[in-house]
Amino acid sequence: LAVQGDRIRLLGIDAPELDQVCWTAGGAEWPCGRTARDELSRRLAGGAVDCQPEGKDKYGRTLARCAVSGADLGAHMVGRGLALASGGYMIEEAQARRGRLGLWQGRFVDPRTWRDEGPSGDPGTGLLPGLWDWFRELTGARTLR
Repeated sequence: LAVQGDRIRLLGIDAPELDQVCWTAGGAEWPCGRTARDELSRRLAGGAVDCQPEGKDKYGRTLARCAVSGADLGAHMVGRGLALASGGYMIEEAQARRGRLGLWQGRFVDPRTWRDEGPSGDPGTGLLPGLWDWFRELTGARTLR
């Protein structure tokens, strides 16, 4: 996110990387990173952006909570299942998970894992992935590992 030339990272969320892919419940690949970017762009076009800076990250980006026309961007993205809650927005994430929205419609690699380890390919099918899916549903775990 860039506001008046300043690179901003939204506090409290972790969105998929631009090149990240996810999988539907049926196993079809979908571009979750691009979908998240497109939704954020669409939302930003909807009104005046107001950001409240709260520091800088290790890359020099401003950390901020931002709103468009008074509506919190982090809550919007997490509530649509296009970002994970990280330090807030747990209610929105639970609602997205229950509704199987966005990332929660199937399988995905946690964005942090994707950044650290790169794309791992299709998580596959079979006994172990099936057990993992059951465990993930039971515990709310986020990664495929």
